[in-house]
Amino acid sequence: MDLSNLKPAEGSIKHSKRIGRGAGSGKGGTATRGNKGAKARSGYHQKVGFEGGQMPLYRRVPKFGFKNINRVEYVGINLDTLNKLAEAKNITNFDIETLCQNGLISAKDKIKILGRGELSKAINVTAHAFSAKAKKDIEEKGGVATVIEK
Repeated sequence: MDLSNLKPAEGSIKHSKRIGRGAGSGKGGTATRGNKGAKARSGYHQKVGFEGGQMPLYRRVPKFGFKNINRVEYVGINLDTLNKLAEAKNITNFDIETLCQNGLISAKDKIKILGRGELSKAINVTAHAFSAKAKKDIEEKGGVATVIEK
């Protein structure tokens, strides 16, 4: 064996069909595209969602609503959650760092304290917003509800 008689393995090389190279090739004429119509023409492109002329789904389904770009999303934390944390870990001052360390929020979340549940002792809470009931309950127990200015 030498370099002059090397050949690839049988069946490892497959030549592509030479389409549209004359009638004698057997692949001339329509070049395997069928007869006439948009798909037989060059530059054919079908729109995404095209359903053969039937009204496409994206046009059949109605649009409604809108996305308010000025909406402020808060993570709600209820008083009963704060109370459990205060009793379990003996915490009296709740701020963003404390809530982050205990896994209730992530660092960039805006917090709103909500009024579900009861407090057993006075706590000081610093948050971006408070519901009226939560603020009233915190202050009735002798705690302080401080709003973080944006």
